[in-house]
Amino acid sequence: MNTQNDTPTIILIAGHWLGAWAWDDVIDHLDPDRSRTVAIALPGLDGADPDRSSRTLDDQVAAITEVLARRDVSADHPAVIVAHSGANAPVTLLLDRHPELVRRVVWVDSGPVAPGTVFAPDLPDDVDELPLPAFDVLAQQASLDGLSAEVLDRFRARAVPEPAPVLRQAVELTNDARAAVPTTLVCCSIPSAQVLDLARGGHPMFAEVAGLATVEVVDLPTGHWPMWSRAGELAEVIRSAALTPRPNGRDRSDAGTRRVG
Repeated sequence: MNTQNDTPTIILIAGHWLGAWAWDDVIDHLDPDRSRTVAIALPGLDGADPDRSSRTLDDQVAAITEVLARRDVSADHPAVIVAHSGANAPVTLLLDRHPELVRRVVWVDSGPVAPGTVFAPDLPDDVDELPLPAFDVLAQQASLDGLSAEVLDRFRARAVPEPAPVLRQAVELTNDARAAVPTTLVCCSIPSAQVLDLARGGHPMFAEVAGLATVEVVDLPTGHWPMWSRAGELAEVIRSAALTPRPNGRDRSDAGTRRVG
């Protein structure tokens, strides 16, 4: 039987435009007293920060690292990192710089990025930030399935524009040990079969998946924001991933694919 002491620290990081609040529904299911779980608002996504539009990916990685230090995370007591969507760039950088601090990474409708990746290379030089687009525009890029009008209204009201430096900075990776961190892929708006086909084909969005040492794949069919559309089920996926024992050895291991709902 697992006890609270067996449960690693879980760090939740949402994608573009979102702060820690985005995980509230998930945490209510996963860890109501918030004893083992921390949701992070990355630098640049705090609307009260007067310098937020100048924040960079390096600032975001530093903030995640600081949270790990405050939670006494170490190589002996590594954390589980849950990264949604555009949080993949800073979390990939964290894995590159501090793989020993991460017991498992859970990618939520996301995945690790490749060296040299720039999210918005064509962003005009005079743009300081990228606001949340109109929902009809956003829906052309990411599925809004499962989101009620009330949820969309909250998203619009609480969204913070994404800092341009975060979108322009190239992801520089040097440490192959990042690929050895055990991984759970939670596939929501794109089915896992398609994700794995894209990975094997070298598609830029998922090419890094093919080189991961240990991969568990979970299908959680819904839109791109499962923390709102299927919060309870996502919490169970995260809990299961957090309690999965670390594999022994460094050989590649595929834990298989399962579907939730």
